[in-house]
Amino acid sequence: MSPYAAGRNRVRRAVAVGVPLAVVGALVAAAPAVADGSAQVVRTATLGDIPLGAFSNALLPGTVDNDRGIDLGGIGSDIYPAGRKGEYWTVTDRGPNGQIKVSGTKRRTFPVPGFDPAIVKIRVSGDTVKVLDAIPITTRSGKAVTGLSNQAGRDEAPYSYDAQTALSYNPNGLDTEGIVRAADGSFWLVDEYGPSLVHVSARGKVLTRYVPKGLDLTGTDYPVVEALPSVLLHRKINRGFEGLAQLPGGDLVMALQSPLSLPDTDAGEASRNTRLVRFSPKRQAVTAEYAYRFDAVDVVDPSEDDTSELKISSVVAVGGDRLLVEERTDKAARLQLVRLDRKANILGGPYDDDTTSPSLEQLDDPAAAGVPVLGKRLVVDLGKVAGVPGKIEGIARVDHDTLALVNDNDFGMTDGAGAFDAQGRLIDSGIETTVTYVRLPNGI
Repeated sequence: MSPYAAGRNRVRRAVAVGVPLAVVGALVAAAPAVADGSAQVVRTATLGDIPLGAFSNALLPGTVDNDRGIDLGGIGSDIYPAGRKGEYWTVTDRGPNGQIKVSGTKRRTFPVPGFDPAIVKIRVSGDTVKVLDAIPITTRSGKAVTGLSNQAGRDEAPYSYDAQTALSYNPNGLDTEGIVRAADGSFWLVDEYGPSLVHVSARGKVLTRYVPKGLDLTGTDYPVVEALPSVLLHRKINRGFEGLAQLPGGDLVMALQSPLSLPDTDAGEASRNTRLVRFSPKRQAVTAEYAYRFDAVDVVDPSEDDTSELKISSVVAVGGDRLLVEERTDKAARLQLVRLDRKANILGGPYDDDTTSPSLEQLDDPAAAGVPVLGKRLVVDLGKVAGVPGKIEGIARVDHDTLALVNDNDFGMTDGAGAFDAQGRLIDSGIETTVTYVRLPNGI
């Protein structure tokens, strides 16, 4: 029975036994706000303007000398319950960044190169998102990791806000995305550059960064362990690990945002097959890998016809070996329920060998080729729920029938040379960071 039907039946029973009308009214008010059996937004809260320089320098003094008029944003990379009602841990991505075309080639810009990714604790209070605490992510010696690209030739070359001045690479840099908190108070994050899984202390110091075998990332001021399958070296640029879930037993599940570029970029752009990776913190090793197949792009987003726009941005543990998986474009999203079947484990098989042809990414029908694909069931099409913003990157379970969604507002940035005025100050997009509560008619 749906929560809505259960609430309606409570009211009917109350009337039948002569409960006073005032009490009946209270029962009506307490009934889930669901109309016609559809999912519905029941609350929206917005983060106020916090100057990015002031925020960053309060955590690590002197890291930002010019925030170019940018406010704190980007905390919508993920959201994880913090224990108390309405409180959550969130994480920023690598910071304000954009793209500007110069001589026909797009350059990746970092307008605030000193920005350090941070773990941000928030509280949803009425229609406001309040920052309760913030933890900078730091190296072993306590310095900012920054969000700058790691390796020349593998990551996008970093440039200044106007794309005119090349910046230095930083092997410590992290493009942080998913977040969970372990029982000991430490945090696990995923990163798009490696892609990598990052274990940080309760106060943000990087303890270990787990990367694919063969990455050969040198010069870091923290331990790097090559513990992930080498096939992940073929991740699409800016599409590494995006989602992270913590299963009841403590295992972690990482979602690759997009199909690998295997054997080449064109194959990855056309593919609907991506991968989930299971990691055991106890064993410090990958224990399983799963093939996940996206729905057709025009099913996820009827306004889109480019398959390469499909991505996974969030995975949420919902008990046992079950996960909610968010398939999305920048304008629409659908949540699928999957179970991590042991029989679907492809770790160490032929599709972890980058010489296998055709690759997993090239298969139009993996199941017909004998590749086990995770089964899934649609839970909700967020694109059809009025009031849900675009670019949802983080999802948390509030209770059995309510989800908290957070969007990535990209720090108010847009791409192109028009993102900044003549004085080098941001022309804000006007998109705010919001936490949106969605109630589901049938729970999870």
